[in-house]
Amino acid sequence: MRRSSRCCALRGRAISSSSVGRRVARNVAAAALFAWGSALAAPFAYVPNEGSGTLSVIDTATDEVVGEIQAGKKPRGISVSPDGGRLYVSDQPNNRLVVIDLAAREAVGAVPLGVSPEGVSTSPDGRHIAVALEESNSVAFIAAATGKEAFSVKVEGKNPEHAVFSPDGKLVYVSAEDAEQVDVIDVEARRQVATIAVGRRPRGIGFLPDGSRAYVACEIAGEVHVVDVVRARAVAVVKAGNFPNGIAVRPDGKVAYVSNGRDGTVSAIDTASQRIVATIATGARPWNMAITPDGRKLYVANGRANSVSVIDTATHTKLRDIPVGRLPWGVIIR
Repeated sequence: MRRSSRCCALRGRAISSSSVGRRVARNVAAAALFAWGSALAAPFAYVPNEGSGTLSVIDTATDEVVGEIQAGKKPRGISVSPDGGRLYVSDQPNNRLVVIDLAAREAVGAVPLGVSPEGVSTSPDGRHIAVALEESNSVAFIAAATGKEAFSVKVEGKNPEHAVFSPDGKLVYVSAEDAEQVDVIDVEARRQVATIAVGRRPRGIGFLPDGSRAYVACEIAGEVHVVDVVRARAVAVVKAGNFPNGIAVRPDGKVAYVSNGRDGTVSAIDTASQRIVATIATGARPWNMAITPDGRKLYVANGRANSVSVIDTATHTKLRDIPVGRLPWGVIIR
């Protein structure tokens, strides 16, 4: 049976309308996919929460928590592989290093360690993960390829908390709570090769990008000691706030940040003059910190506020506080 011209015309309009609708839907879907892909491309901040046994995942583009990852009983020190595929987190009560697959956002393994692991650092080439072990006064070096301990090095300082690779990966600087020194490990030689006198109870350590200097927060002394790496000695002392502990260095090397735990602030140190040029209020008990790869934002874990403060590094102003889990210990950004 022949259809009327009017029927055909109506059908044509219906087809046209449906086609437009499909194109709109496709465009919307493409836009959403692009936005999702862009979000995934943005760096994420990972925050170990000691009291929650989790890692909070913060999208640094939106400054919102977008996920939580189970990470043992009491996650503390944290580091990331250079390719961004894995996170390494010390689980202190369980004496192990938890391995997190970042694509799946879940734990995929664990490496047995000595008693009370603390700070974690990954070598620039990704071969080793260094873990400070408080009870044994040593640093364990885990081979990333095998997931097993390759070797360990005893250090002089008691109760080491941070073990940080130099930018060239040749040295590891170790700070210990019950000491007034930083111990230096030669990675290739697999032994301690130097001791650098600093203030009482050294905590966080941060290197300039070129590796020429290291900044060491000394909590009880209320100071930041500036270390000449080649000469292996402190060449300047910066008076900080009360109980300085975390250190983060901007990627351009022009500013080093120190968290002042008892004051609830972060201070910015001009690395050319070794003077504090700004102090910014954070949440209660700021601890360890990290800076985005572009250097624009500093993320500060506030241990007693259960939050992360976000600081604009250009204006040295706090942008916001982000609620996270209980007792956040630090931040890593990838």
